[in-house]
Amino acid sequence: MTFTILIVDDQAVVRAGFRTILESEPDLEIVGEAADGQEAVRLARRLRPDLVIMDVRMPVLDGIAATERLAGAGVADPVAVLVVTTFDLDEYVFSALRGGARGFLLKDVEPDELVAAVRVVAAGQGLVAPGVTRRLVAEFARTSKPPRVLEPLPALTGREHDTLVLLARGLSNVEIAQTLTVSVSTVKTHVANLLAKIGCRDRVQAIIYAYEHGVVEPGNP
Repeated sequence: MTFTILIVDDQAVVRAGFRTILESEPDLEIVGEAADGQEAVRLARRLRPDLVIMDVRMPVLDGIAATERLAGAGVADPVAVLVVTTFDLDEYVFSALRGGARGFLLKDVEPDELVAAVRVVAAGQGLVAPGVTRRLVAEFARTSKPPRVLEPLPALTGREHDTLVLLARGLSNVEIAQTLTVSVSTVKTHVANLLAKIGCRDRVQAIIYAYEHGVVEPGNP
């Protein structure tokens, strides 16, 4: 299976670097490049790539606004967006994820990690590196408003609830498995089940859900 990719970054050297890394893989095809968010939206709607690699700070239209137009709430046929940026603790990052991005990486990521992330997100899953998740959660906790319960919480099992709490704290599957004294495969099953029950497509949305619905509270370890 081949995944098609649109690269969006205002720096030509960054686009060229991503292209060189990704085009070396037989299952990844670059179908276009854009230097700003407005061009990204236009090309993504026309080319319908499996994945858009999106920078955050760009002229004309920034990556956050572009992500919302391509993958935000109310978009009938969303495009998968992977935000790759320099700004790991910038407020823009959380806004982009909340706006529909399926993943987040830093630009200093190793080439093999970039390739792996592209495949995961293009295949429809969410991905945020565990260390980045912790910083993201810390920023969300710092700026979060009181939780708002939109509807009654679904019936999670005790293990599913524990898994959601630990996931929201930024733990990886391996760390959750160690904490709960279960296998990693069991954790993956718990994650898949709880995502289905709470109606979230990936662990990024699950983190947001957990804070918004009071499953975990900002500042409470």
